[in-house]
Amino acid sequence: MTGRRPLLEEPLWRKDFGEGFHWGVAVAAYQVEGGWNADGKGPSIWDAFVRRPGKVDRRENGDVACDFYNRYLEDIRLLRELHIPAFRFSISWPRVLPEGRGRPNPSGLAFYHQVIDACLAAGIEPWVTLYHWDLPLSLEEGYGGWVSRRILTDFSEYVALCAREYGDKVKYWMVLNEPLAFTALGYLLGIHAPGKRGLKYFFPAVHHAALAQAEGIRLLKALLPKAVVGTTFFTSPCFPHREKEPKDQAATLRYDAVLNRLFVEPLLGKGYPVDAFPALAEIPRRYAQPGDETRLQARPDFIGIQNYTREVIKYHPFVPWIHGRPIPARRRGVPYQAMGWEVYPESVYLALRQFSRYDPALPIVLTENGYAREGETTDDPPRVAYLQAALKQVYRALREGIPVQGYFVWTFMDNFEWAEGYRPQFGLVHVNRATLERSPKASAYWYRDFLMGKVGVE
Repeated sequence: MTGRRPLLEEPLWRKDFGEGFHWGVAVAAYQVEGGWNADGKGPSIWDAFVRRPGKVDRRENGDVACDFYNRYLEDIRLLRELHIPAFRFSISWPRVLPEGRGRPNPSGLAFYHQVIDACLAAGIEPWVTLYHWDLPLSLEEGYGGWVSRRILTDFSEYVALCAREYGDKVKYWMVLNEPLAFTALGYLLGIHAPGKRGLKYFFPAVHHAALAQAEGIRLLKALLPKAVVGTTFFTSPCFPHREKEPKDQAATLRYDAVLNRLFVEPLLGKGYPVDAFPALAEIPRRYAQPGDETRLQARPDFIGIQNYTREVIKYHPFVPWIHGRPIPARRRGVPYQAMGWEVYPESVYLALRQFSRYDPALPIVLTENGYAREGETTDDPPRVAYLQAALKQVYRALREGIPVQGYFVWTFMDNFEWAEGYRPQFGLVHVNRATLERSPKASAYWYRDFLMGKVGVE
């Protein structure tokens, strides 16, 4: 790409990424808000799931989380002090629609107005995610949530409500957060809410989430023609455990089809990736209705990708359906972070490259990337090193002409990490679990200084 400096020239500065590049941090409603039943909020599937024994490490929950619901002004002031230009957060569906549909909750609607207004007053651009996994419990109990096609009507009404309420203030929108994660973990493996297991739940949940992401994009673009609308995808580049073993190669293609291709390809008009994994043909065969092939398609203004690591896949004949499994980083003898994921910054570049091949003109935003530790306070040199290594990979992609237009750190502050509870700490800001006091870590100050142009990537 002309005009860009050589990759290895040191240091690398913010300005090297271009004036229009978006920089921010990301959070999600259930993971930070707390106030689980405050001011008319309805329960979500996660409010129920965390109360089931054995589902969350140390039986922790998000009832209080980081208490962002009561401390949002403090947190937005801290964002401003750290010179963070953009704040990605999600709206809790059951906070604004306690039953998932019908009559809105005025207090819930007002809360997000207050958050958005505080961001704008601080000079911070709000980036809103509409669904980050906290489905209203009433919809799960009423008809099975994402397993039922009825979800499409209720989701569309929720999207329209948010567009009407916040559309004159919010420019940047994301429809779903990682649909592969909430369908696979929640409806196939049962380790996330709502805790269902099996293909009979996973296949319809996939199809309805894929329809919802497209409908959400179309609806937002129709209601808010000046908005910038996208959706986000989990990504994890896949490698065979034994490079020349055909069975490992085939298993790797199947994993790639599920982990990286399952949702983006229907959205972009390519259908489900049955070429690499013919068993996926069961999804449209059993659950599609006439016209769904078209309904699955929409043209986003950008795609968000979220990357933390890669997967190394080995054929395994006794693993049902996919006949393979990832080899954990620990077993491979490579460095890993607190989630057990391999520390492999190059996966950022590989994911950007893979997704750019769909449409070289379609902008990509890295909507999550980060590093987890445990037992951490404010001294986090491994995170600083990882963020710098990841940004080098983002710049590498830019140099090759890949249209990456933004980078969001996961996450702003240590929070509730789903089934892992509070043990893994991804935050730039430490949160004392006893007092909820916020303390910026070394990584927060490094990111601040980088954004201010005082330091570069070493």
